[in-house]
Amino acid sequence: MTDADADAGAVQRVQSGSPWEESFGFARAVAAGDRVLVAGTTSFKGDVLYGEGDPYEQARTAITNALDAIGEFGLGAGSVVRTRIYLTHARDVDEVARAHKEFFDSVRPVSTLLIVDGFVDPRILVEVEIEAFRD
Repeated sequence: MTDADADAGAVQRVQSGSPWEESFGFARAVAAGDRVLVAGTTSFKGDVLYGEGDPYEQARTAITNALDAIGEFGLGAGSVVRTRIYLTHARDVDEVARAHKEFFDSVRPVSTLLIVDGFVDPRILVEVEIEAFRD
């Protein structure tokens, strides 16, 4: 569900169909002016968690899911100016960094990595937020 085709001057929102979007009342991505913000995104697709137990695969899938959201606005990895990565274990930094580099090595967005206590589903190891610029 998307209103990404609405007037470019208005705030536009994209839903991914995640059950958390409905229960929490948020959008997967919001475009406002020249910025597109993507909410914390995991490796869930529907009810299926991809890469269970594998931080590299969870990061790849979460980044892909986040990029799919900005794709609704005609943007791709080259438009990303910031990433935020949340991990449950410091031991996973290298694997998640490897996945991040695969998508953003030539782009070089600013990035923040945080270690957190956990997520709403304990099987989630990685959550990713991205911000993109559209001119």
